[in-house]
Amino acid sequence: MRGCDSRPGLRKSKTFSNKFARVAELAYAHDLRSCSERNVGSMPTSGTLKRKTVNENFFKIWTHEMSYVLGYVAADGCIFKDKTRENSWVFTITSKDKSHLYKIKKVLSSEYKISQKPNGTGGIAYHIQIRNNTLCKDLLNLGITPKKTYDLKPLLIPTKFLSDFVRGFFDGDGSVYIYEVNNTPQIKLGFVSVSLPFIKDLNDKLCKKLKIPLKIIHSYEMSGRATKYTVDFYVDDSKKFYKYIYGNEPTIYLSRKRKIFEKWNRINRRSYSKKSYPSKIGWHLNSSNVEITK
Repeated sequence: MRGCDSRPGLRKSKTFSNKFARVAELAYAHDLRSCSERNVGSMPTSGTLKRKTVNENFFKIWTHEMSYVLGYVAADGCIFKDKTRENSWVFTITSKDKSHLYKIKKVLSSEYKISQKPNGTGGIAYHIQIRNNTLCKDLLNLGITPKKTYDLKPLLIPTKFLSDFVRGFFDGDGSVYIYEVNNTPQIKLGFVSVSLPFIKDLNDKLCKKLKIPLKIIHSYEMSGRATKYTVDFYVDDSKKFYKYIYGNEPTIYLSRKRKIFEKWNRINRRSYSKKSYPSKIGWHLNSSNVEITK
């Protein structure tokens, strides 16, 4: 009779046992044992994992930086309730400018990472997601609601911090560019929003601060999309706007937009006056007041 270990089935068992023993030996050597074997108890639950930190009181006190971030959130941020977790709210900011998100992350004292995602037009956008109920509750109290893109109401901003809020919203949903008309340099800046009450309130407050006539709000309807409302500023009004949002030497702003204003300030231009006829350009040489601007 053959020995027990010579039978095929038992030879396989013995081989398997040897392999298992070798795995266990390696696991022990590299400290890959289970928690119970190392006498440290069970694995920590999600509630005991280290939480990423953030200044959850950031929106409780009005500051120049808080007002700026609030304006940026009104343009490119949102809050929502996470349906996969009980009583869990998430705060998100999105931008195509990754370096700018790092600035916002810094003022929020946030450890949350910045991720990248498709922007819907074939490009790349970056976003930071912060899971914090306190931050979201404060944003709700300030007027930032879920789906605020379509129902954003006017926000109550203290006068002292309005320029910071406007700069934040402009960096998110504003634009500025230099162009030419008949070889004459022009500058145009504007805001866009799908909330008419919000853009009307912003237009009223901003024009009052700049001491300029109220701007006309234009509407654009796009098939299958919400109507967009825009407010535009040209030349002299743009100069006043620049002084208003950057005059307090802010520490946070979108650099590429500020550089366009600074480029405009370096351009040599003759004085222009606005001719009173309906035109988006409407700027012509004032022959009675022609001088070189140094």
